[in-house]
Amino acid sequence: MHVLVTGSAGFIGFHLARRLLDDGHSVTGFDGMTSYYDVALKQDRLALLERSADFRFVQGMLEDRAALAGAARLREPEVIVHLGAQAGVRYSIEAPQTYIESNLMGSWSVLELAREIAPRHLLMASTSSVYGANAHIPFGECDRADEPLSLYAATKKGMEAMAHSYAHLFAIPSTMFRFFTVYGPWGRPDMALFKFVDAISAGRPIDVYGHGRMARDFTFIGDLIESIVRLIGIVPDEANRQTAVADTLSRNAPYRVVNIAGGHPTPLMDFIAAIEACLGRKAALNMMEMQPGDVPRTFADPALLKALTGYVPGTPVTAGVRAFVDWYRDYRRERVAMPLSIPA
Repeated sequence: MHVLVTGSAGFIGFHLARRLLDDGHSVTGFDGMTSYYDVALKQDRLALLERSADFRFVQGMLEDRAALAGAARLREPEVIVHLGAQAGVRYSIEAPQTYIESNLMGSWSVLELAREIAPRHLLMASTSSVYGANAHIPFGECDRADEPLSLYAATKKGMEAMAHSYAHLFAIPSTMFRFFTVYGPWGRPDMALFKFVDAISAGRPIDVYGHGRMARDFTFIGDLIESIVRLIGIVPDEANRQTAVADTLSRNAPYRVVNIAGGHPTPLMDFIAAIEACLGRKAALNMMEMQPGDVPRTFADPALLKALTGYVPGTPVTAGVRAFVDWYRDYRRERVAMPLSIPA
């Protein structure tokens, strides 16, 4: 099978491309290599992928339809997994145009490509942030997601809506997956785990938002990739409509939304305690108010994922944090002369 992966030099895209290559598939990667965080980390991920003869890479921005089409012409993909995006809740307040360009215009470019080449399956990454002000716990895919609290969430919800219309109009089998706080080795420097480990290791205080009264349904990267790989083979159609759980399979299109998470929120202070245990030192805590656009808790209902794939993420946070810390220490030793810049 040949797969086109957008965002292939990013955290999740890198792990997915590597898994697909390990499984014997060929992959074309597409990434803009933007400077939202240190490009050196993206280049190091990419270098590992380029060790495989079955991996090809095209650099380009998602909104550049010609560049994206060029990537598809290298070898027409049977499956497209769209992971490229501008991430981050807080940054969407500071630089909103980048979210419109990448998450809306860029995703439209992917949809146009799918319209032209008719892949077997189109899969697109959304986010738990789309649940926004939803008060129903745990978050189910059939819950309303009409009150986004950040522009980031709004652009992802817009992507989902556009994808449904394309699935209906052009019969494109499409799966949207909503990620919940993904973490693990090779993670982004702007993510909480990277920031916490980096600061505690250096003896700097960490900013703890919401005064620590927050919880997240953390999803280890290996579990996320296993879920995506399984979903690739489950094309949304009436043949796999679920009856035992609430299914999001559209009545009007080959389209489905799936949460990817374990359904076990971890209090933020427990997460920090796991980091302290791995590093063998206590953190100095700078307690802060909640960030604009953030939510106090995320909590997924993974029933649909389990019904479709027979799998639910289950790596304990303690084990996942340990895996990240081990990677972080090794990576820092290798790049000691070129320290990564951490976004403020």
